[in-house]
Amino acid sequence: MLSLFAKRRQRVRTALRARGGQRPRLSIHRSGRHIYAQVIDDAQGRTVASASTLEKDARDTTGATAQAATEVGKRVAERAKAAGVTQVVFDRGGFLFHGRVKALAEAAREGGLEF
Repeated sequence: MLSLFAKRRQRVRTALRARGGQRPRLSIHRSGRHIYAQVIDDAQGRTVASASTLEKDARDTTGATAQAATEVGKRVAERAKAAGVTQVVFDRGGFLFHGRVKALAEAAREGGLEF
């Protein structure tokens, strides 16, 4: 029996495959303490850009807050643009689109990523 989280993750990933096309995927992971973001090119099987609250200079923000997620979103957008990626599909995994996940997505959009 799959958990609700696992069912949501499968549903989201299936929808991304159906309409994602050849665009890289902005995949996020949220833990109780940190948030991570990666831009993944599935065609080549490699990570194009990444950012997280584990980075030394990102630790200024205290723990797992929307402010920290906003900073991670800006950083991943900046690094993806430097790598030549402007259009992505947003893979929220099994996480609901609110709070820190939403803050990261909005910051990535403001940083120049289109999804």
